[in-house]
Amino acid sequence: MSKKLRKNSNSVLKRIGLFVLKITVFLILPVTILVFTFQLKNITVTGSSRYDSGQIIERLIESKADNNTLVFFLKYKYFKDVKIPFVEKMSFELVDRNSVSIRVYDKKIIGCIEFMGDYLYFDKDGIIVESTSNMLSDIPLIKGLKFKKIVLNEKLEVQKDELFDIILNLTQQIEKRELNVKTISFNNNYEVTLNLGDIKAMLGKRSTYDVILSKLKNIVAEAKGKKLTIDMSTGTDYFIAKPENTEE
Repeated sequence: MSKKLRKNSNSVLKRIGLFVLKITVFLILPVTILVFTFQLKNITVTGSSRYDSGQIIERLIESKADNNTLVFFLKYKYFKDVKIPFVEKMSFELVDRNSVSIRVYDKKIIGCIEFMGDYLYFDKDGIIVESTSNMLSDIPLIKGLKFKKIVLNEKLEVQKDELFDIILNLTQQIEKRELNVKTISFNNNYEVTLNLGDIKAMLGKRSTYDVILSKLKNIVAEAKGKKLTIDMSTGTDYFIAKPENTEE
């Protein structure tokens, strides 16, 4: 009886040993190879105008597991959406076993408004896409809009929908001509005034602003260091420029 028990015991031990060996060969060994072979050493980030590579990588590496190339790539390629302020989306490419390439697509922002101490940024359709406590230096502050409704990720309801087309035209021309515009202001008649720091330009009300902003760029180049208020509202050839009152 005892011999049978010993035989059965040896048989069970052999089966257990064989099972452990199979687990080692078919599971632990591949995992070990995966861990040590696919170590994430290089991340290339392109496309972002608001974040450098380090800032993007810092937001994406959330745990030690993310230091594995395959884990990192599959996680963001198929399973997790990236939510970073002012980033529309990202695309991920597996370059090799140690490298991943990331392409960042920025949200297209045309302006911001100030509301209760925060700055709300909106796109060309007037949809509020982000809210921050600090103002971005390259996005103009829009003044003169009368808000009917303010909800994040929804369209900003203002007194006239056509204002967003005007703002888009202005910001496109401002960017094209590399004008450092701080604020875009509308009065009750929807006439436009730009504040460029030392220069305040009254553009009036126009269907498009490409010609007048081209003229303004030349004036800004010639008036370096001067504080001026320029009335450009009555035409495109002759303008009235007055020194700003510095005694305030």
